[in-house]
Amino acid sequence: MKIHNFSAGPCVLPKSVMQKASEAILNFDDGLSLLEISHRSKPFVDVMEKARALALELLGLEGKGYKALFLQGGASTQFLMVALNLLEKRAGYLNTGTWSDKAIKEARIYDDIYEVASSKSANYNYIPKGYDIPEEYDYFHCTSNNTIFGTQMKSFPNCPIPMVCDMSSDIFSRQLDFTQFDLIYAGAQKNMGPAGTTLVVVKEDILGKVSRKIPSMMDYKVHISKSSMFNTPPVFAVYVSMLTLEWLKDLGGIAAIEEENEKKAQMIYSEIDLNPLFKGFAVKEDRSTMNATFTLENENLKETFDAMWKEAGINGLNGHRSVGGYRASMYNALSLDSVKTLVEVMSELERKA
Repeated sequence: MKIHNFSAGPCVLPKSVMQKASEAILNFDDGLSLLEISHRSKPFVDVMEKARALALELLGLEGKGYKALFLQGGASTQFLMVALNLLEKRAGYLNTGTWSDKAIKEARIYDDIYEVASSKSANYNYIPKGYDIPEEYDYFHCTSNNTIFGTQMKSFPNCPIPMVCDMSSDIFSRQLDFTQFDLIYAGAQKNMGPAGTTLVVVKEDILGKVSRKIPSMMDYKVHISKSSMFNTPPVFAVYVSMLTLEWLKDLGGIAAIEEENEKKAQMIYSEIDLNPLFKGFAVKEDRSTMNATFTLENENLKETFDAMWKEAGINGLNGHRSVGGYRASMYNALSLDSVKTLVEVMSELERKA
């Protein structure tokens, strides 16, 4: 039976990428496994350079003063690293979910943080709008997509200061003017590759302006100077991320995948809205294309529904404990057929009920 993977992360990966990655484990370079070659060897250095170049190319940031890095520690380390490198006096944060809340907590270790707006009181079911960003602040931080709550920023503020964005769960999924951001970070495991590496894309001219001493491992300038090879990189995770970026480029880039992602989102949200047995969690105007969150109107149907979607080969549909219900994560490599299968199960439940 085909498995339909709606897991919130690590994400579903393209079959062709999985095949190439598995072959590289056995034989990547003249009989050597990808897992045992030197990270300083030319074959892997070429992988790192290609991955970094593809990231900038797909985002439309080539030749515009940006550098791409593949680092370790996940987005959680970036909560700290952003503040270390950019926070001198005060920064503004938009609080739209669990991960932005954690980013605020980490940044507060170093200095004063101001929440420009928050949807916490409504359990993060919407994206705040109409807030002001003080020009005297060091930077503004936002989270583009909130995996747990199923909300997504559809537009970004006209920011008078450097804008930092955590794009962990919707990186490379939709067309944006990426030049509006001065720093983007994203854990690979949501939409780009396996767990173990984090993409950071940073505009060089915003660095080197804080007075504090920054530990070498936490200094973006150090990692840039060493071409993202300051320490032993996560070889396998970078390689699979490179393969996934190649797959996306061959597909037609972000424009092509955005069209597919919109079809998947329209299909699932149409069923949620038309089927009286289900109710969406996020407000409609802020619904995420990547993560659809919904609940059953009648909890007595839960056992039946759970049995039905599991029997259909669907995996990873349970919602986060913060929201409950269900969460269908529809990352780039998830097929339209998988979404159709879920919708058919939801429709069948209505017929049975």
